[in-house]
Amino acid sequence: MLDEYKRCVEACYLCAAACDHCATSCLDEENVEMMRECIRLDMQCANTCRLTAQFMALNSGSVQQLCQFCADICQQCAQACQQHQHQHCQQCAQACQRCAEECRKMAA
Repeated sequence: MLDEYKRCVEACYLCAAACDHCATSCLDEENVEMMRECIRLDMQCANTCRLTAQFMALNSGSVQQLCQFCADICQQCAQACQQHQHQHCQQCAQACQRCAEECRKMAA
């Protein structure tokens, strides 16, 4: 893997793990209906982050476009998670924001 991708790949995988944890934890909350959008975005974000990291590892010519898309999804997920006071949502929002920042650097 190219060194220039290392920080972004790491941020993507950490974000995917945080999103997976958040989605699973949201399912255990009392009002799951209220968590629906958070869970949906967690799943989309986790999958996008893993795909983006994989494309960077493959040194794909589509990295810039995919990183921009990943940054957008991460930002949406962070905004959804920030609306909830649960610790797993707050931690997920932080991971998403970090990943969005790293992906924006790669997309630039």
